[in-house]
Amino acid sequence: MFAIIGILLVFGAVIGGFLMEKGHLAVLMQPAEFLIIAGAALGTLLIANPMHTLKGIFSGALSVFGKSHYGKQRYLSTLKMMFELLNKVRRTGLLSIEMDIEKPEESVIFKEYPDFIGDHHVRGFVCDTLRMAVTGGIDPFDLDQMMDLDMEVQHRCAHPPISALTTVADSLPGLGIVAAVLGVVITMGALGGPPEAIGHKVAAALVGTFLGILLCYGLVGPIGSYMGKEAEEEHAFLYVLRVLMISFIKGNAPVQAVEMARRAIPLHVRPTFEEVETACHGQHAAEGAAAEQKIA
Repeated sequence: MFAIIGILLVFGAVIGGFLMEKGHLAVLMQPAEFLIIAGAALGTLLIANPMHTLKGIFSGALSVFGKSHYGKQRYLSTLKMMFELLNKVRRTGLLSIEMDIEKPEESVIFKEYPDFIGDHHVRGFVCDTLRMAVTGGIDPFDLDQMMDLDMEVQHRCAHPPISALTTVADSLPGLGIVAAVLGVVITMGALGGPPEAIGHKVAAALVGTFLGILLCYGLVGPIGSYMGKEAEEEHAFLYVLRVLMISFIKGNAPVQAVEMARRAIPLHVRPTFEEVETACHGQHAAEGAAAEQKIA
């Protein structure tokens, strides 16, 4: 929502200011200039990047227009899911969750959390880690290193689409100059004609530079920046899950592992102790915990 508002504000402010200065909006309508800039930018994108990077750019750009995947509610539901799963392990042993992690789509626990099922990165991170724990014989330190390696690879793989889009954004002002130079070439060929016609061609040439700069700093660049922040949020989310799982594997109780994970959540989306208690145990338990804290 904020992305749409921001885009409308950028273009609205630019066009509104132009109209306030008695500019003619029709002068900015130069399809040929836009075709040169957008077509050349798309071409450079196709030349420089493999298919998987292009898919990452497309999906990342679409995510700008939706809500964040890693808000407070997502953290709360994930902590609740992991609490239920780890309690099952504590009651009946690690082998009891073997079918849950082998076929998460059919798991009674996981089916209640569609965000987890639909996020194949997070789902694989959790299930693969617990699969190694179920097999046994692996030291918690080695398992922690394995999760750290997985997070590093996922974080590194998230950056090529961001880098590619940022490179295209940086090239847009240059492509705008290309369009402007072509417009000047056309203008030079029209010298000796009516002044109005020459003025129109010069204006069209300058619009090319204007479009290149506007698209760079007002649209494509901010989208790339947002994608970078999304990658950081995913990395932070995986880190929370890493803290939770390694804490439990080291021998802590599920409630302790969940609390350690809560402390690892970024502050702007971190739920309170009472909110996590309510999600995991219900309202009655949360009220009891709050009362005990007041007595203490």
